[in-house]
Amino acid sequence: MNPTRRRYLRGVCGIGGVACLAGCASDGPGDGDGESDDSGGDAGGTRPEGTGGPGVSIVSTDGDVGLPVDLGVEVVREAATADHPPRLRTTLTNASDRRVRVGEGRAVHFEYVSDGSGALTFLPVDMEAPAEPDCWRLTDSIAVTEEYRTFELGAGESRSRSIDLYATPADTDACLPVGEYRFETTVSIVSDDAEPQSSAEWGFSVVLE
Repeated sequence: MNPTRRRYLRGVCGIGGVACLAGCASDGPGDGDGESDDSGGDAGGTRPEGTGGPGVSIVSTDGDVGLPVDLGVEVVREAATADHPPRLRTTLTNASDRRVRVGEGRAVHFEYVSDGSGALTFLPVDMEAPAEPDCWRLTDSIAVTEEYRTFELGAGESRSRSIDLYATPADTDACLPVGEYRFETTVSIVSDDAEPQSSAEWGFSVVLE
C-alpha cells in the first residue's frame, strides 16, 4: 500500500456547501485511466457531429524540469458532448534506470487542479461531478481530502490518467468560457516514507475556442 499523509479538507471551488467528498477511498491513481471508453470523437480531426461548446487544444507545455521523470499531456476528447465534458490525458514516465516514487499522486496527473484564474478545473473521469449536463459548469463546491498520495514507477515505466475539464461556479454565465488558460502543478520525487527529495513545477496551457 502506498504511504499517505492525511491532513485536512479543503474546498476546490470557492462557493458554499460541499457537494462531494473526493479522495477518501484509495491511496493513489490506478494503473490505467479508470474508464472503459474515452474516445468521444477524433481529437485530431473535425469536431464530431453532436458536440457543443468550445473545443479544447493544447497550445504549450513546459519542457524538462530536471527530474528523472518525463511528463506529457494530450487531448482525448476535443469538444464537449451532451454526455461528456472535454477530456485530456496526462502521462508520467520514469526516464531513469532505477525505480522512483512520485507525489502527490493526484496532483501530478492534474486531478483537482484549477487554472491560475480559477475559471476551470480538472476532475477524475470516474467522479460523478455536480455539473450541469451539456454545459459542464460545476453547480457546487468539491471537498478534497488533503492527503499526500504517492505511487511508484519502475525504470522506463509509464502511468497515465484521463481527466475531464469543467468550468467552476465562477461569476459568469458561460458554460465553458473561451480563452487561454494555464495549469500548473508540483511534481515531487519522494522517499519510500513519502518524504520529498526533489520537486519542480510543471504545467501546460490550453485554449478553448
